[in-house]
Amino acid sequence: MNVKANLFDENAINRAITRIAHEIIEKNVGAENLCIVGIKTRGVPIARRLADAIFKIEGKKIEVGTLDISFYRDDLTLIDGNSPIVKDEPNFPITDKNIVLVDDVIYTGRTVRAALDAILSKGRASKIQLAVLVDRGHRELPIRADYVGKNVPTSRNEIIKVNINEIDGLDSVELCERN
Repeated sequence: MNVKANLFDENAINRAITRIAHEIIEKNVGAENLCIVGIKTRGVPIARRLADAIFKIEGKKIEVGTLDISFYRDDLTLIDGNSPIVKDEPNFPITDKNIVLVDDVIYTGRTVRAALDAILSKGRASKIQLAVLVDRGHRELPIRADYVGKNVPTSRNEIIKVNINEIDGLDSVELCERN
């Protein structure tokens, strides 16, 4: 992969997360009844950072959950025709809560669709919203993020590479081209 552009450095990621936290608080009229759920892998540390930012702004601790959507993907073939075994995540009740799903990049919308299926299998949330660091377009499903760090129009030959310190050892977002 060839790096075409550096879109975010550590400071830009922190600014985007702080801005999204303010937008979440504003749209939800505070942080009451709010839960944040990160989609594995890079959505999880971003979700934790959002919860920390909301705590700094509102002084309210927000529950943060992890969501593994592997078994909810529409491109998964079930092994042996059995139903998949799914871990009980998030591990707090979501019924009647305002849930903010968090992911690093939204592309076709299929990951978010799988996340919605996973969340709905856990209970009936009052409201489900979506926060992403980067929206690169090319939706195949009618799904839109409520909170976006940056819109980056891309070609299908380009990739958005998100590096998160907790996983990759640095914070950055790069626009890359496939070789």
